[in-house]
Amino acid sequence: MNIFQVIILAVIEGITEFLPVSSTGHMVVASALMGIGTDEFVKLFEVVIQLGAILAVVALYFKRFVRSVDFYIKLVIAVIPAVIAGLLLKKYIDILLESPLVVAIALVVGGVILLFVDDWFNRPVIKDEKNINHMTAFKIGVFQCLAMVPGVSRSAASIVGGMSQKLSRTAAAEFSFFLAVPTMFGATVKDLWDFKKKGLFDTPHFHQDIKFLIIGSVVAFIVAMIAIKSFITFLEKRGFKLFGLYRIVAGIIIIIIYFAGSALH
Repeated sequence: MNIFQVIILAVIEGITEFLPVSSTGHMVVASALMGIGTDEFVKLFEVVIQLGAILAVVALYFKRFVRSVDFYIKLVIAVIPAVIAGLLLKKYIDILLESPLVVAIALVVGGVILLFVDDWFNRPVIKDEKNINHMTAFKIGVFQCLAMVPGVSRSAASIVGGMSQKLSRTAAAEFSFFLAVPTMFGATVKDLWDFKKKGLFDTPHFHQDIKFLIIGSVVAFIVAMIAIKSFITFLEKRGFKLFGLYRIVAGIIIIIIYFAGSALH
């Protein structure tokens, strides 16, 4: 990786982490198009900069994070399904992460769902996180597990899950943001631990490239701050249809490029 590639991936992460378009899917495709390999450091980089973007949520919604203990209980309950699924399916998830074709198919399928989700769940009764009960939090966490397939989008899965439980679009999006914090923090810690067990922290390659982790995280954090504010404003006015169309078009383009025998293979 070089500094240009680091910044491009960090900007993509910052923009897409909170949009229902799959940040992981976009990074998989962008990495393939830029000819970036899939070595251990690249995999770690993609997870660490996600944490940088997630910290933007804490900065923007700091008051929510100090409002009550029950807030954290809900997040713990909601993240349990992802922890279990991640431990059981990690080997298969890693394989899927290397497939742009899987990303493309998931983008299209998810896009079709987003075209209709506003009409399916148009009578919300929960408009604030404090009114979400523990069972509802758990159900949203189950939906989030769908995002382990690259291209599904953690944001899309948890938002649709929230709306299916009668959350408003804004409440579902915000709870999705909050849920991202423990989910991605846990994923980052686990990847760092795996990295350490392999002894890769002690290699000259790592010490040379650690600056990329720092730069990528800072860029992702700043871009995510802007993206979150813009997304909520757009969502309140327009809903999800435009995101659905984007996903479908992006997925079809990736499929065409893939079968044309490009670098996406």
